[in-house]
Amino acid sequence: MTLWQGRFGSEVPADELLAYTVSLPYDRRLASDDVRGSRAHVRGLVAGGILTDADGRILDAALDRVADELSSNEFVFKPGDEDVHTAIERRVTELAGDVGARLHTGRSRNDQIATDLRLFTKRELRDVGRRMLGLQRVLLRRADEAGDAYLPGYTHLQRAQPVLLAHHLLAHGWAFARDVDRIEDTRRRLDVSPLGAGALAGTSLPLDPDLVAGELGFASRFENSLDAVSDRDFVAETLFDLALVGVHLSRLGEEIVLWSSDEFGFMSIADAYATGSSMLPQKKNPDIAELARGRSGRLIGNLTGMLATLKGLPLSYNRDLQEDKEPLFDALDQVVGGVAALGGLLSTATWNLDRMREAADTPYAAAVDLAEWLVERGTPFRQAHTIVGALVRDSMQRHVPLAELVEAHPGLGVDAVELLAPGVAVSRRTSPGGAGPAPVALQLKRFAAHLDEVEGRIGADADH
Repeated sequence: MTLWQGRFGSEVPADELLAYTVSLPYDRRLASDDVRGSRAHVRGLVAGGILTDADGRILDAALDRVADELSSNEFVFKPGDEDVHTAIERRVTELAGDVGARLHTGRSRNDQIATDLRLFTKRELRDVGRRMLGLQRVLLRRADEAGDAYLPGYTHLQRAQPVLLAHHLLAHGWAFARDVDRIEDTRRRLDVSPLGAGALAGTSLPLDPDLVAGELGFASRFENSLDAVSDRDFVAETLFDLALVGVHLSRLGEEIVLWSSDEFGFMSIADAYATGSSMLPQKKNPDIAELARGRSGRLIGNLTGMLATLKGLPLSYNRDLQEDKEPLFDALDQVVGGVAALGGLLSTATWNLDRMREAADTPYAAAVDLAEWLVERGTPFRQAHTIVGALVRDSMQRHVPLAELVEAHPGLGVDAVELLAPGVAVSRRTSPGGAGPAPVALQLKRFAAHLDEVEGRIGADADH
């Protein structure tokens, strides 16, 4: 039995119609949110005098029973349940009798699903933010442990300048910090209750959307009923936030793939977080990092698909909006899984610090230090750049150690040769936010303080 049978004759819906339009296989994930929204709606009906206190208590008891059945996996979804709303209303009516038929008074599945999805997304984004803080704390811990270890910093995947390992790890940490900030901002914008908008135009019944918004822990209620039931901006924003998280996970994964290769040899992945080959006995593969890289495309696809769905819809509700849930659920699952897996990998990985230092200590990595040494003595930077560039070229072409050419140069000499000694270049990075010991020590403190502040804020921003 459908919720809309009264408009139609006795002919039953075609099997093809039901098979193509059914959403229960995935929207059952919203069951607890649907129960929560229904409880608030019942309170609103009682407050408006539409339901008696006695009927309200009966519905509350039935909803409590449904919630218990859902949490214990005893709830039975039946073939006739078109969606999660149908299933729950059907079960409430089984439990409450005729009073159950009053549950849907003054609301539509249009404002019901919009409410469910906002409740779900608000809660799940908060969880994602917390999990990402966990990954950031892994990066902070590994950065703090790294001490004065250093490695080459790269541009164009070519060795550029030495940087502290801590600095490199925190670069990923700050990118994830921006992701958490975006997630918090999206949560703030979606914190609006659509319940009371009805199918599209509200209702003639004396409902109070502000009351149910407060009951559900929303910061406010909708201002326009048409917008309330058709708005999926918050889904698109969430998918963008998660896609960018995926891009940042992918970038981290790419570096893990490179660093754990024999060609780089900067790190070793713990056996528990690596896989082997079905054919090649010697292989140890960074599958987690590769999948983080690969699934970023999936997350981007979820976003672009949602935007394509939304871009041609007239106001207000259209069934196309049913397509908002699967990409959202998938994106959340992929990000949560990726954050956990990469966090475990990084937490247990070991660094090959000798290999890092060896790669970073090439004298050519100190070329800019030679140029800045000349600048400090009055040479214009462009001229200094040309002088040092010529020495580097000469060293490479004639296979003469750069130190010999620097010592022989009239503008440089033996004092400048000291800049080429191992570990010297990274120690000279002293500007704020730079890659040297002093600014990185400060950065570690600032990053730790930032995480504490965000963690406190997210913890305080609990759903009611």
